Amino acid sequence: MPEHNPNQNPDHTSNNPDHTPKSKPENLKSQVVTQGVQRSPNRAMLRAVGFKNEDFTKPIVGVASAHSTITPCNMGIAPLAVKAEAGIRAAGGMPQMFGTITISDGISMGTEGMKYSLVSRDVIADSIETACMGQSMDGVLAIGGCDKNMPGAMIAMARMNIPAVFVYGGTIKPGHLEGEDLTVVSSFEAVGQYSAGKIDEARLTAVEEKACPGAGSCGGMFTANTMSSAFEAIGMSLMYSSTMAAEDAEKAMNTEEAGKVLVEAIRQNICPRDIITRQSIENAISVIMAVGGSTNAVLHFLAIAHSANIPFTIDDFEPIRARVPVLCDLKPSGRFVATDLHTAGGIPQVMKMLLSHGLLHGDCLTITGETIAQRLKDIPAEPRPDQQVIRPWSNPMYPQGHLGILKGNLAQEGSVAKLTGIKFRKITGPARVFESEESCLDAILAGKINPGDVLVIRYEGPKGGPGMREMLAPTSAIIGAGLGDSVGLITDGRFSGGTYGMVVGHVAPEAFVGGNIALIHEGDSITIDADARLLQVNVTDDELAERRSQWQQPQPRYKSGVLAKYAHLVSSSSLGAVTDLLKY
Repeated sequence: MPEHNPNQNPDHTSNNPDHTPKSKPENLKSQVVTQGVQRSPNRAMLRAVGFKNEDFTKPIVGVASAHSTITPCNMGIAPLAVKAEAGIRAAGGMPQMFGTITISDGISMGTEGMKYSLVSRDVIADSIETACMGQSMDGVLAIGGCDKNMPGAMIAMARMNIPAVFVYGGTIKPGHLEGEDLTVVSSFEAVGQYSAGKIDEARLTAVEEKACPGAGSCGGMFTANTMSSAFEAIGMSLMYSSTMAAEDAEKAMNTEEAGKVLVEAIRQNICPRDIITRQSIENAISVIMAVGGSTNAVLHFLAIAHSANIPFTIDDFEPIRARVPVLCDLKPSGRFVATDLHTAGGIPQVMKMLLSHGLLHGDCLTITGETIAQRLKDIPAEPRPDQQVIRPWSNPMYPQGHLGILKGNLAQEGSVAKLTGIKFRKITGPARVFESEESCLDAILAGKINPGDVLVIRYEGPKGGPGMREMLAPTSAIIGAGLGDSVGLITDGRFSGGTYGMVVGHVAPEAFVGGNIALIHEGDSITIDADARLLQVNVTDDELAERRSQWQQPQPRYKSGVLAKYAHLVSSSSLGAVTDLLKY
């Protein structure tokens, strides 16, 4: 029997227009267990975990639970995993629960611990792949909450190509203070307001106490809700599931239903690469544009496409941005949160609007076995008039999408910026250069940043950080200090989904590998031009060449452990910061 390589599965490709069932790849342990003919000592061990005679003919279905009490995003997942088990059993499968990790971006933000956040995406992917393939599971249901749970699970699903469904742990409900809806970003911005003398300590404490009222992922259209929405759009999650509140009963019921749907997908042999195609990725990115989602989606979908062996590059985002309007008025730059979007019609309403205007591929398959168009057939083409979250097609928030790819002599491979919700679309100003996030934040809080400055935070890229930290603390401090419309910021690190303003991240090549961002001097003139999608330092090529001759790569910040290993393996952010782009 040939060895099964999950990364090379000719029976399951994205080129299957009629979605006819295909034979499963051979899998030794699955045959021993499910055929019930051959005998093996592993049957005795399975009996110890609850298998009865009749269970050996049932599909073994993994339940990958990211439950933890590290973060409110994931602290409600354990009971959902139990519901998933119940759904799988009811549909005739044998659930096998196992755990994977999470890192709380919000808690680690602004600390050295944030370097582990993006790393955790790949640890999650590796752990799910290891458990499922090591135990020869016939399918997997993954439940996640915090930002990297979603792409980590999807990368694993695309690699393994066994039937799979993703269940979002749910969004947090908004906090409330004096009639204002709060999110975790409110707390970060309050720190900037306090440092600028705009609020007192009592107000700062009140915001902190009210911002996060319970379980669930950050409430705006930040990274977690962006990725959950995208996975609903791509067809790997059930419709309406991505905007449900973690604490509401419908989330538990939806999770149980997902377990049943997965078992049927196993019977029909519907696999991730039947669902994750170039067309469905374009659908997901169109939805991300329409809801005003996080810049991190660029990084994650490059990685997901890589794992599914789908040619898709950073330049493929721009044509989608140019044709898809921003339809939803959502935080961080808008007024509403994910639970408001759910009440207004959710992601299916947004998808139907895009489909009706030719901006969605309706023939893409979903985990239910139906196409996108079939799933959306009963949804109206325009949103209800009694809500304000989803704008009518004739009156979008912005006529084009918000996630722009900027290039120039500071980002030959590309960089990522939110192009909407900014007052001034071009800034040219003197560089204020910082070699770390902490040093930049200190300068902002000390009042040392002036209107017109362009802040440069470097050596925070995938290799240089390592780990490509998010810069929510300095960007929130800029907003809190009232400089959001007058100060630019560029970095080879990332931004939180809660960030907005004239900020550019994912600058590639990064400083650590000798990208031109490493050659900027304090006071250099830098231009950020949203309309031209340009990022450049205004010095001559000869001057840059002279500076390069003097540049030396710094020593790695970590010489052993997970971060050292990650820095050695990770690719450029322009390729998705993947860790398995191996050359032989």
